[in-house]
Amino acid sequence: MALTLHGTVTDNTVALDRRSAKPLVINGDMAVAQRSTSVTGITTAGFYTVDRIGTNLNGAGTWTQTQSTDTPTGSGFRTSLKMDCTTADASPAAGDYLSMLYKFEGQEVQLLKKGTSSAEGVSIAFWVKSAKTGTHILTLIDNDNNRAISKTYTVSSANTWEKKVVYFAGDTTGVLDNDNALSFYMLFYLVAGSNISSGTLQTSWDTLTTTDLAVGQVNLADSTDNNWYLTGLQMEVGNFDANSIPPFQHESYGDSLIRCQRYLWQEKNDTGSTRYPTIGLAQGTGRGYGAWQINEMRTAPTVSVSDVGEFLPLNGAGAPKPVFTTVTNSLSTKNMVFLDLSGSSGLTSGQACPIGINDGHYVRGDAEL
Repeated sequence: MALTLHGTVTDNTVALDRRSAKPLVINGDMAVAQRSTSVTGITTAGFYTVDRIGTNLNGAGTWTQTQSTDTPTGSGFRTSLKMDCTTADASPAAGDYLSMLYKFEGQEVQLLKKGTSSAEGVSIAFWVKSAKTGTHILTLIDNDNNRAISKTYTVSSANTWEKKVVYFAGDTTGVLDNDNALSFYMLFYLVAGSNISSGTLQTSWDTLTTTDLAVGQVNLADSTDNNWYLTGLQMEVGNFDANSIPPFQHESYGDSLIRCQRYLWQEKNDTGSTRYPTIGLAQGTGRGYGAWQINEMRTAPTVSVSDVGEFLPLNGAGAPKPVFTTVTNSLSTKNMVFLDLSGSSGLTSGQACPIGINDGHYVRGDAEL
């Protein structure tokens, strides 16, 4: 990809247009949602819909998370993440909280120069919409050195898309590890019990103090009328406001999907009928091996299937055989997922046996941070 230069070259230095580099936040337009487009009854932490955006939840009501088509007009965004309160928690207990989080590998944020005298500040830009106005907290965490900084932003008008830009100064203390493990993450708080909100908001980088993380956070769980939308999430090195922040980099869906698949890969059948995505090998009359070659993931993923009873083989003559009943073993590397399935019948050991997946089911490799 060609680099676009801007400005005047007067001292043998040039500035590179950010449009020529990959965005630091993957899937900031909320376009990729490999797991699901809607999940109800959420009461625990996890990844549910939009790729790369995790849910950090303890107590704090019950929620539905959706990949929504409600987006700011004229922004170029077609999807957003929606959190909708379905069971209220009007008086959160001390340990209750809800936040949405985005995590970075250490090697992905070395450009912040954290822990050096040249440490770079960052601006977090995003579009937000909520039925409830008030103060919200956005926090950055240095996981390697147990350091944190929190800033506020305000939802000013109910049910109205608003663009926010929040600046965080660079941190000259604590070098980030240069590896593929979790080093750095951002938290968008929606609910904060007193365990994380009873101190003084820590607006400068310092050792993480739990009670100072989310002081002043409005309670989005106090009514089932409440919701919260997010899209256009970007992180830029430097101090910007809403007028100067570089334009959001709209990646193609394909490029964004490939980047998301570093953390979550799945072979999901949504064709409406049984599909045979891999050529397996029969090992005995009722046992079959299946392997998927995949793009390199962050680490060897944890392998799971939606329901082994929805997987079935073809015999050597191409005839469907009974479904499997057991995942005997699963293995993975960064580039391969392997399943050892048993409990079917009518196979001939050593023959090819394509492994089928019924509609709506999947095999998945999870390498999330």
